[in-house]
Amino acid sequence: MNQEIIFKYFPTLTELQKQQITQLGELYRIWNQKINVISRKDINNFYLHHVLHSLSIAKVVEFKSHTEIMDAGTGGGFPGIPLAIFFPKVKFFLVDSIGKKIKVVNEVVQNLGLKNVEAEQQRIEQVNQTFDFIISRAVTSLPDFLRWTSYKFHNKSFNQIPNGILYLKGGEIQKELNEIRKVKKKIYNISDYFKDDYFETKKLVHIYR
Repeated sequence: MNQEIIFKYFPTLTELQKQQITQLGELYRIWNQKINVISRKDINNFYLHHVLHSLSIAKVVEFKSHTEIMDAGTGGGFPGIPLAIFFPKVKFFLVDSIGKKIKVVNEVVQNLGLKNVEAEQQRIEQVNQTFDFIISRAVTSLPDFLRWTSYKFHNKSFNQIPNGILYLKGGEIQKELNEIRKVKKKIYNISDYFKDDYFETKKLVHIYR
C-alpha cells in the first residue's frame, strides 16, 4: 500500500507535504535495512500501519501554531514525524531511550528538511521540560505512562481540546482505563475516521486534567 492512502484521507496537503510523505516511505525502506525500526514483515504496510495511524491524531485535533508536543518513546519516529510534516508550525520533541532509533529519526528529519523537530536519546521520565501535549503509540501500559508524564504539561491550554496525553492504543483497553479512573479522559475510535479494517480496534485516548 502506497502514499495514496494518505492523500485520500488528507486531500488538502500541500505539494511540499505530499513530497515529504512520499519521501518518507523511501527513507524508511533504506534505513530499515540498516537498523530495524519497523518489523521487516510490516514494511509493506508502512503507510497504513504507521503513517496513517499516526495521523489519526490530526483527525481529532488541529494543533495551533506554536503548540509544543513531546513524542514519548518515539521508536523510529511515530507518531511524531508524520505529524510534524502535517503541522509545520508546531514544535515536536521526540525522545526514545534507544540511541540507534534516535539516529534514524535524526537522519529522516534531516533528509526531509523538517525544521520543527528535535530528537534526543532520553528516558521519558528523565525529561524535565513541559509541553502542551504528550503523544505516544502504546509504549507501555497507560497507568505507567501516566505516572511518567502526568506532571509535564503547561498549565494553560490554547488548542480546541485541553492539554494532556494523546495515546494511540489497540485492542482491549478497559482494564487499563479502570486503573486510571481518577483522571479525565475521552476515547476516540479511529475507525470513525478511517474505514480500513486495520483500525477496527484502534483507539486514541485523550487524558487531561
